Amino acid sequence: MKRSKLSYDEWKCIETKKLKGKYVNTDFFKGYVGILEIEKVTEKQIWRFNDEDIIVCDNGIKWLSILPQNDSYCITAMLNENDDILLWYIDMIAEQGIDVDSIPYFDDLYLDLVIYANGIIKVDDMDELEEALLRKDITEEQFNLAINTSKKLKKGLLSDIDTFVDFTLKCKELVN
Repeated sequence: MKRSKLSYDEWKCIETKKLKGKYVNTDFFKGYVGILEIEKVTEKQIWRFNDEDIIVCDNGIKWLSILPQNDSYCITAMLNENDDILLWYIDMIAEQGIDVDSIPYFDDLYLDLVIYANGIIKVDDMDELEEALLRKDITEEQFNLAINTSKKLKKGLLSDIDTFVDFTLKCKELVN
């Protein structure tokens, strides 16, 4: 299982960045909210969807991290330089915490949801989740946690794209 920090250090194409974030406790969200402003990249990263290129990592792009306390997922909303949401990437997670550098982290359970601006949800890396179970990198309990969390998100928070956009923008305001 891979540990991911919300400083996104594994993205080697990011040369310079600014990170700010905080733990919040509001009527609609309890957990960590952070924003990573990408200042300079060595190479922009482009994801293809429905014959359209979506630039997810480039100079001026921002990534909003939403890590609910006591839950099993982490949302990353990717925004362009005008703060328009390009897409969301949601990791199903096993554990979360704060590392020695005071940066939040999570233990990635392989399964992800990609949500496009039009509300289409793509399940990603199901094959990696299944392989991890076969290799015994994760337990059956963790496998089921990932599956059940993704189902819960699709039936709940992700069931209405306008409500999800509003939630994301409210979280963004918490970190500004």
